[in-house]
Amino acid sequence: KDEKIEIPDNAHKNEAETVVFLLVDNKLAGFIAMSDEIREESFDAIKTLKENNIKCYMMTGDNEVVAKSVSDELQLDGYFAGMLPDQKLEKIKEFQQKGEFVAMTGDGINDAPALATADVGIAVGSGTDVAAETADIILVNSNPHDITTLILFGKATYRKMIQNFAWATGYNVVAIPLAAGVLYNSGILISPALGAVLMSMSTIIVALNAQLLKRKMTNDK
Repeated sequence: KDEKIEIPDNAHKNEAETVVFLLVDNKLAGFIAMSDEIREESFDAIKTLKENNIKCYMMTGDNEVVAKSVSDELQLDGYFAGMLPDQKLEKIKEFQQKGEFVAMTGDGINDAPALATADVGIAVGSGTDVAAETADIILVNSNPHDITTLILFGKATYRKMIQNFAWATGYNVVAIPLAAGVLYNSGILISPALGAVLMSMSTIIVALNAQLLKRKMTNDK
């Protein structure tokens, strides 16, 4: 339009499409309309994240209309359109300054600065090498479901750590004084052999509890 080139009316039949024009000698020779195809797995992934109180935003270099269309279809918490690499970086910092823990998923060179700045950078395996090098985690299968599995696994691991810490602390608070002979005057004395067995049981119980995490994640898949 700025060059006063006549554009067919049907070039923008669907406003959710990005149109690329082909010019020959400053004359319109044709155009290609491109649109984003949302993977089916993305809907379930977003739903699972939101069920776990994780806000989902999209940052894209696409125009406002395309970004809004995708955001509405996925029911995201918000979107930021027409963003350059430095703008994505600043948006990550803005969220962090508000006290948010930010995980970002990206696949291109434009995402690299933001991936490096995010608390957790997640690169899509089919993306560029630059994105993969700056990210903390690489999704080999490029499957959106892997993002939810990753986050839920992290939460489950943290819970297991707290459980094991609480168990080991409580166990030792009781067992160590007994092994030291605190109740000796009451006629209760633990033999060295029994003390060794009890100490081994503490380690075994912690290990078994950790194995339950592996079984849980396998069943969830």
